[in-house]
Amino acid sequence: MTHELSGKVAVITGAASGIGKASVERFVEAGALVLAADIRDDAGQALEAAHLGRVRYQRCDVTNEDDITSAMDMAARTFGGLDILFNNAGAGGPQTTLEDMTGKDWDAAQTLLLRSVALGMRHALPHMKQRGGGAIVNTASVAGLSAGMGPPAYSAAKAGVIHISKVAAAEFAKYDVRVNAICPGLILTNIFTPDDAIPGQIRTAIQAGMRASAPSAQPVRRAGEADDIARTALFLASPAAAFITGIHVVVDGGMLVGPRHAWDPAEQARRQEMRERAWAGAEATA
Repeated sequence: MTHELSGKVAVITGAASGIGKASVERFVEAGALVLAADIRDDAGQALEAAHLGRVRYQRCDVTNEDDITSAMDMAARTFGGLDILFNNAGAGGPQTTLEDMTGKDWDAAQTLLLRSVALGMRHALPHMKQRGGGAIVNTASVAGLSAGMGPPAYSAAKAGVIHISKVAAAEFAKYDVRVNAICPGLILTNIFTPDDAIPGQIRTAIQAGMRASAPSAQPVRRAGEADDIARTALFLASPAAAFITGIHVVVDGGMLVGPRHAWDPAEQARRQEMRERAWAGAEATA
């Protein structure tokens, strides 16, 4: 066990799977006591059983403000305070274009992905003030930084997460509470293949296709894993990041580093071939 978070109490939302579950594992390994918040009761209770005494599962629908308040209060009652909040819960939201978007779909996405983050910070703050400070990490996305990386409602909400993290960092600084965001790229979780929306066989095929194609989606030639984000969250929550607040950390394998021809040898070769053909044609007609 490492000791970066020894004596610290954390709330992690969306804790029962994917990035959230990987983060629970990393935080516990670093010495933290964790309130694991989710709506997947079986998976959450299994997580608690696997880390008896160090993890407490609490059912929490982050679209419900009372559930958010209850999770923060439960962490403080169970473990004696609250030092860290990782606002991670989310889903892909409606896959529609803006042209086909309904107001109901838009509101649902913003409630799940953006309002929950703002309210999570709001209800964690009183507990962190009592502890004399704290650290908040919010899951945003590369979709909040560039068009074409996600559905419109999801992308807009994640852009909001990036900005509200800066706003909160400025507001909470007087309480010695740091706030930062993480922008994952293509990470192999079930966010766009939720169990209750896609039949199992199709979901498995989609996930297999994503894993096969991911290494060619960005300069770092491997698939992004939940633990890549968990380790970044651990750093931002730890004393090692004590002088860092109000930023967003892009963890995307270089996806946003530049256009494809800047890093893909195949695309570079294709462009070179096009140039050589153009030169040859120009010389032939000269």
